[in-house]
Amino acid sequence: MRYHVATTLVAESTGRAKPRLGDRVFSRVALAAGIAILVVLAGVFVFLAIEGVPGLAKPAEFYGSASTFGGYVAPLLFGTVLAAVIALVVAVPLAWGIALVVSHYAPKSIATPIAYMIDLLAAVPSVVFGLWGISVLARELQPAYVWLDENMGWLPFFAGPASGTGRTILTAGLVLAIMILPIITAISREVFSQTPRLHEEAALALGATRWEMIRMAVFPYARSGMVSAVMLGLGRALGETMAVAMVLSAGGGISFNLISSSNPASIASNIASNYKEGTPGKIQVLIATGLVLFLVTFLVNFAARWIVQRSERRLHR
Repeated sequence: MRYHVATTLVAESTGRAKPRLGDRVFSRVALAAGIAILVVLAGVFVFLAIEGVPGLAKPAEFYGSASTFGGYVAPLLFGTVLAAVIALVVAVPLAWGIALVVSHYAPKSIATPIAYMIDLLAAVPSVVFGLWGISVLARELQPAYVWLDENMGWLPFFAGPASGTGRTILTAGLVLAIMILPIITAISREVFSQTPRLHEEAALALGATRWEMIRMAVFPYARSGMVSAVMLGLGRALGETMAVAMVLSAGGGISFNLISSSNPASIASNIASNYKEGTPGKIQVLIATGLVLFLVTFLVNFAARWIVQRSERRLHR
């Protein structure tokens, strides 16, 4: 009782309560964890810079081209971004649709099993996705690629000739879409569910339909979380290694043709495929491509954070 009165007097005299021991310990532990993450990221960047920058200055025989960046790094970067964009185009609308069904449309008896099944996709190893992509998806999509070549070959994306195996950049992008689906769905579902109930009820009371309520009340509130979910999925797609290396039959070069065998490889899959057999000079070249991927991923996440903060400022005005 005396301790409580003394604490109250201290709080009244100083204007705020004295932090407890548990709060101080937790604050310092959280600060140390944050600093440790920054130190690790800085260490990774320093290692990649020290080992990778000399690789960019290697002679042409290491690249198979007279141009260092344009002949070797640029096609790999193009293939990485192209596969990730295909994955996002397919996965984002599907993930947001599933998240809305689970959070606002389906009854709880149906929504809960759907949410569990989607979340379980995140536990499937990437090697399993790669095996499924080679054995099932590529074989099933190959007739569709032939049809696209014959009927829509006037588009540069389907110019052909169609791959005989189905192991194309489009197949790799579809596999990546399935892999990033649980990440985007889980985060979107949570931010949709956190929309204030009063906002939803006010929209419905004004005569809005269910979709109008979602569009006017849920989406504006969840915009920053939706962007974060997409960017986390993009980061997973950019860095995926084994599934892309197993599914993609890389032929090199830069091409927007999605159904042919002349596919650009991704940076991560190229490193996984060539690192073991690489000479010391070749390994430096591969590390240089890893440095490029690290910088691209960092810039993507930095841009995503800026977009999220901008959306939050607009929301609270």
